Amino acid sequence: MSEGVVRVLLVDDQELIRTGLRGVLRPRFGFEIAGELASGAGIVEAVRASRPDVVVMDVRMPGVDGVAATAALNAEPDAPPVLVLTTFEDDDVLAGALRAGAAGFLLKGVPAEDLQRAVRAVASGDSWLDPAVTGRVLSTYRDGGAETVEPGAEVDLLTPREREVLALIGAGLSNGEIAADLVLGEGTVKTHVGHVFAKLGLRDRAAAVVFAFDHGLVRPRRR
Repeated sequence: MSEGVVRVLLVDDQELIRTGLRGVLRPRFGFEIAGELASGAGIVEAVRASRPDVVVMDVRMPGVDGVAATAALNAEPDAPPVLVLTTFEDDDVLAGALRAGAAGFLLKGVPAEDLQRAVRAVASGDSWLDPAVTGRVLSTYRDGGAETVEPGAEVDLLTPREREVLALIGAGLSNGEIAADLVLGEGTVKTHVGHVFAKLGLRDRAAAVVFAFDHGLVRPRRR
């Protein structure tokens, strides 16, 4: 990001949706639209050409959908993070998007400020897992056939406290909620989260959620 400006590539088959996103992600708010696509087709080439900081992508599109496009993009080195847009009916597709490496998901129709915060968070290397659907999506992820891996050498690298923190990340809790749950300062939780990411080689919070769920460390909380 240059001088705090977040460059965004929009991928949605509906012109009306892209128009609305352009209105929310305007230069006056610190954003720049690097490009637009009406399908996931050509996502790799578009990213190479426009070099966005983040991709905001619909999941349900004709042709190449958001899951396939996310997977194709994440197979590339130095791919920008993907924030997928969803509705309440898209749990199965969102579970696939998490498997494909999406950095987070956001409900369509959220307030403009939430969209702006989500885009900034994902662009800065964090993730954004909308609490309204996180528990359901993770349940769908497991029901979709993802095999549980027995905790092994990787998890053994973590201290007991770090393992607790990872389990709560997997349950969809924010740092503030984890701090309240464990009666810790939020700064301490942030330090633990950093250690978890470093020890397990995780890129972001979404990857940590998938790791915790795959290794049987958590059952997602319904929130």
